[in-house]
Amino acid sequence: MAKTEKSEDLRGKALKAKDLVGYDAGAVVSRTIIQKPVGTVSIFSFDKGQGLSEHTAPFDAMVEILDGEAEITIAGKPVKVKAGEFIIMPANKPHALKAVKKFKMALIMIKA
Repeated sequence: MAKTEKSEDLRGKALKAKDLVGYDAGAVVSRTIIQKPVGTVSIFSFDKGQGLSEHTAPFDAMVEILDGEAEITIAGKPVKVKAGEFIIMPANKPHALKAVKKFKMALIMIKA
């Protein structure tokens, strides 16, 4: 089950990224912070056991864990990533995410 939180203009405000989405039992919650033709920044929360199935993207993407712990698999190799750490998922390599514990992340995708 996926849920999208409502957007508001966040420009010019001091914010904590991990506070921009809440946890929802049995769900993945997302909120797009910036969406431009050259890329996006989104904040996600995943309840324990939730995840994103394996997929590819045509550009590099960076995931920073804001809270909790995730297992991120890139080209068949699992890596545990904890709060305060980030990982870069290379373009055109299959990757998947799974919540080892409930976690929140910032996803930064630059298309240009």
